[in-house]
Amino acid sequence: MAALPQPKYGLHQLYLFPVYQTRAEYQRATGQEPPPFDPTRPSQHWFDPDAEKSPRRVILYERALAIDEKGNPKKDANGKPYLEPIVLPKTEAATVNIPYKKAANEPSSGLPDVPVPCRELHEDEELDFDFGGVVIVRNRNFADQTVVGYTAADRELLRAIARKLNVTPLP
Repeated sequence: MAALPQPKYGLHQLYLFPVYQTRAEYQRATGQEPPPFDPTRPSQHWFDPDAEKSPRRVILYERALAIDEKGNPKKDANGKPYLEPIVLPKTEAATVNIPYKKAANEPSSGLPDVPVPCRELHEDEELDFDFGGVVIVRNRNFADQTVVGYTAADRELLRAIARKLNVTPLP
């Protein structure tokens, strides 16, 4: 059974770790100053609190959004986004690398952000692209309830707009 009883939801619902968009957000959430931004590394807006405890030098995450060298989601043979394993040194997995974002010409790595590790998809969930190429999770239980075309409520709204504009609506 899907994690959420909705037809679709954001990829963030699969994330194993919290994501911090800014340094201030990280500080508010953790109570700690984020480490200095390292422009030789890709930006990383999440961290694994257990990574430092690992006896290994690298951490394998079974699932993260597959991205290309520009940070765009990759597509499988069916044209859908997919998850793939990622490996990070444990020191990198254990720390965020959030840019300062104080100026437009701030040094950065120019690399895409490190994707956030995700939980396994349930059997009735699938990744898909939504409007604008945004990756979403689609709940297959709602597949037959997709509305195609205008609903009665949509038509009534259009008629109300036409009346307000003093335009004769079509039947």
